[in-house]
Amino acid sequence: MTEPRDHPFVTAVKPLVDAMGGELMDPALAQPDDVVLSWEGQDLLAVRLPQLSDSLERILAALERRHGVPLSQLDRKTKQDVVRILEARGAFSVRHGVETVAGALGVSRFTVYNYLNRENANKDNQA
Repeated sequence: MTEPRDHPFVTAVKPLVDAMGGELMDPALAQPDDVVLSWEGQDLLAVRLPQLSDSLERILAALERRHGVPLSQLDRKTKQDVVRILEARGAFSVRHGVETVAGALGVSRFTVYNYLNRENANKDNQA
């Protein structure tokens, strides 16, 4: 029989779990907050989801990889785009989210709030 880690379903979901910062584990070790995934009626694996604060760090790291430089080295317009992406992904609902993003961008909290206000004003003008 195929080991669960070698199962095609596990291979298919692993990139998603990795991108979320989750952890794959044996379903027998699952805790109540873990997500157990089944295939054809058999519990195949469990996924432990990351804490929200860890997710923000993971998103920031992914954005750095995408841009190829530390976020603090981006120009103002690109930093505004990053803030827009982070807002859409819920980064500012995390406790200390603004502070964490400001630190990563190398700007003040005030600047992050200005970027957010500018984006919200643009949305209001388009509506």
